[in-house]
Amino acid sequence: MAFPEGGSATRRVGVIQTEETLNPNPNPRRLTPATTAPQRVLVTGGSGFLGSHLSRRLLEQGHEVLVVDNFYSSTRHNVRDLLGEPRFELMRHDVTFPLYVEVDQIYHLACPASPVFYQRDPVQTTKTCVHGSINMLGLAKRLGARILLSSTSEIYGDPTVHPQSETYWGNVNPVGVRSCYDEGKRCAETLFFDYYRQHKLPIKVARIFNTYGPSMLANDGRVVSSFIVQALRGEPLTVYGDGSQTRSFCYVDDMVDGLIALMNSDPEVTGPVNLGNPGEFTMLELAKKVLALTGGDSPVEYGPLPSDDPVRRRPDISRARELLSWQPRVTLDEGLVPTVEYFRRALSAG
Repeated sequence: MAFPEGGSATRRVGVIQTEETLNPNPNPRRLTPATTAPQRVLVTGGSGFLGSHLSRRLLEQGHEVLVVDNFYSSTRHNVRDLLGEPRFELMRHDVTFPLYVEVDQIYHLACPASPVFYQRDPVQTTKTCVHGSINMLGLAKRLGARILLSSTSEIYGDPTVHPQSETYWGNVNPVGVRSCYDEGKRCAETLFFDYYRQHKLPIKVARIFNTYGPSMLANDGRVVSSFIVQALRGEPLTVYGDGSQTRSFCYVDDMVDGLIALMNSDPEVTGPVNLGNPGEFTMLELAKKVLALTGGDSPVEYGPLPSDDPVRRRPDISRARELLSWQPRVTLDEGLVPTVEYFRRALSAG
């Protein structure tokens, strides 16, 4: 599969729709694959946790997939089983620099998404959110391609409204340690909607809530992976605060279903659209579920709550249900089973 540089290649007219290694991809209740015509699809950040699952699904649906990643918070290992696939291509590239390829759709996922990574180099995180979005929007504008932004529930900050709907403007600290990501994504959304209004660019904006599943990194600091790894190693489970803060956890295959449904939705459906599982659990409830599945007896250790850490987080997915006919199907208990098994095998393999 070739993705030529520059603009000399002829693009297919009218294809834009109205819109096992250590990384198995089990899904207890996968939706029927979408029935769109084959596309040439760019996935930025496509070797990351969510991007690798999305890329694999797009290939299963018959599309050609170009993954672009700088591997800052991801690993080639997530997509190494795809490297021999003739419809798959992997390119090392930082989206803060312009990219010249020929594609029909763009899933713009590139950005470190866990505090461990996005706080390591906050200036670069903001650049990735802002410059990266400008470059991908410029590419989409040149090609007339449909483009989807993976935004975040961090848009809502530490919310004063519960659950959070897309009409809520959020409660974000603009100068805190999380601001590089929170405000960076808010600026990215602004850019997407200004390109939509000014240039009539076909955009989609997904606000992604906590997502988990196989292929997460063991050291990314997310609560699901951290609890599982600590439990499997017999280490104390680290709970910040008193453990009463809540999150909602969406299994990765459900999230992929939602992203694809949004990308291929009607043109007037621009978003933002919340994608997440509305089931809400405290950190202590999650810890108990992980210990039960791993068979561990690790104690719980408490630490200070990180700065600006949200107390409650739960998506209102009414808009996704209405506009996309989408809602998550995999419960937390179901999704934790393959996730724990993935980490059990990953840790045993060293």
